[in-house]
Amino acid sequence: MKRNRLGGSDLEVSELCLGSMTWGTQNSAEEGHEQIDRALDAGINFIDTAEMYPVNPVSAETTGRTERIIGLWFEKDMRRDAVILATKHSGEGMAHVREGAPISSATIAETIEGSLRRLKTDYIDLYQFHWPNRGSYMFRKNWTYDPSGQNRADTIAHMEDAMGALQAEVKRGTIRHFGLSNESAWGLTQWAEAAKRTGGPRPISVQNEYSLMCRMADTDVAEVCVNEQIDMFAFSPLATGLLTGKYQGGKVPEGSRLSLNNDLGGRKTPRAFEAVEAYLKVAKDHGLDPVQMALAWCCQRPFMGSVIFGSTSMDQLEVALGAADVTLDEEVLSALDAVHKAHPMPY
Repeated sequence: MKRNRLGGSDLEVSELCLGSMTWGTQNSAEEGHEQIDRALDAGINFIDTAEMYPVNPVSAETTGRTERIIGLWFEKDMRRDAVILATKHSGEGMAHVREGAPISSATIAETIEGSLRRLKTDYIDLYQFHWPNRGSYMFRKNWTYDPSGQNRADTIAHMEDAMGALQAEVKRGTIRHFGLSNESAWGLTQWAEAAKRTGGPRPISVQNEYSLMCRMADTDVAEVCVNEQIDMFAFSPLATGLLTGKYQGGKVPEGSRLSLNNDLGGRKTPRAFEAVEAYLKVAKDHGLDPVQMALAWCCQRPFMGSVIFGSTSMDQLEVALGAADVTLDEEVLSALDAVHKAHPMPY
């Protein structure tokens, strides 16, 4: 499987990343371990998680369970050096994580220690901030996002404060690299500048929602990624399962995300199903599996570091792994762009 070097660093990750957010709710520990084994056999070396996982639902009772499942695999399998491991520090407002405290130099060290204990490792390859303290336009908040209440001086001071704590962890050996998530173009630029001023770890990645149906990054974040050497990780590249086609015609498969979250976090709209139908037609016209087409399209974007996908069954995992062998030609890419123009921002 192709590997990409992130942000000019020495960190090389597979172009497909195994997401873990269902391990502990929709998937058991044993199923999660089976997925890790198969992914590594297929050439994936990159696993992404977060302290707040699993989701569907997120709850105080389950927080940290996914990291513990991964830690049990490390304890059992002893292949820590075969995995590039990424996890995330929750942002402000997560009531049952540090009582909703914002990210700061006071929270970073203790949060890393908690993740290390659960993951049963002594280092994290890529440590990410899950969402910014000042709020995020992601998670369907783009429709009402209003940055006018932000205080620029406070934001810059926070970034420089966090940089000091992160650099201390790099020196301590608990984290190797730093990344961001759910971040804007301005935010990415300011984090990069803060790293230059303070000598802290430069962000090498940003994990944002990105798919055929969510291309907000194309006109702003993508430019920052290219010019600042910050590679993107696409999360939800299948648009929470919509792009698989499994929800078309009103279908709600048992145990699926839609069966647990009846609006897919605001993504379930009439226009979304219309867009999916058009994308499914492109796949059919060109003899492609729609899942593999959607993942391969993300992989071929020029600013992409890795594409994070999740599976709740081994059959789903096998299909997704096949995307590594798919290269979309110009005819397919043009057809996909035409669908995007006809169905922009469908949710």
